[in-house]
Amino acid sequence: MEEQEKQPIQAPILKNKHTDDLVDHYWGSINYVAGLIKASELKAGLILSFYGILLNFIYQSATMAIKNVPNGMVLYILLGLWLCCTVASIYFSIRCFIPRIEAKYDKNVFFFRDVISKFGTIKEFSKTFYGISRDEDQLFDHLGQQVFIISKIAAIKFKNVQRSLKFLALGLLVLLVTIVYYVITTV
Repeated sequence: MEEQEKQPIQAPILKNKHTDDLVDHYWGSINYVAGLIKASELKAGLILSFYGILLNFIYQSATMAIKNVPNGMVLYILLGLWLCCTVASIYFSIRCFIPRIEAKYDKNVFFFRDVISKFGTIKEFSKTFYGISRDEDQLFDHLGQQVFIISKIAAIKFKNVQRSLKFLALGLLVLLVTIVYYVITTV
């Protein structure tokens, strides 16, 4: 048993002399896309924070404003449209935070869920990870798959943020029309 522990570790067989540069390139791509994911979540958080401030302001001033309007039906319709836009925008912002991970891909040593669920015990994972890390083709295959998966996640998150922003803009336009209507009818 001691003889096996004392055997030197063999260096991996490199097929490409630029392997280190390629690994850096793949990890750079992964980190770039992970940064995009964080940016989309930051934008969604800012949208939700804006709504917190806006809804607080409207709640404090709405009851007094509604009492002073001679034709409340038009105001209620405009406020209903604004509320629908606001709910849709908040919904898409919240969807940005909800993880939507497909499980239709091959198991991957760089995907956190696969690490704990598809490679057995900690020792089995460690051996598999080491083996894949030593095999250049498998290593780059797993890294490339991970770039694809997190890019897909980033695309979905940005799509939700974009939808949220569109409903925010539409809602602000409706709110502006509502304010103009209120000012015209109460003057």
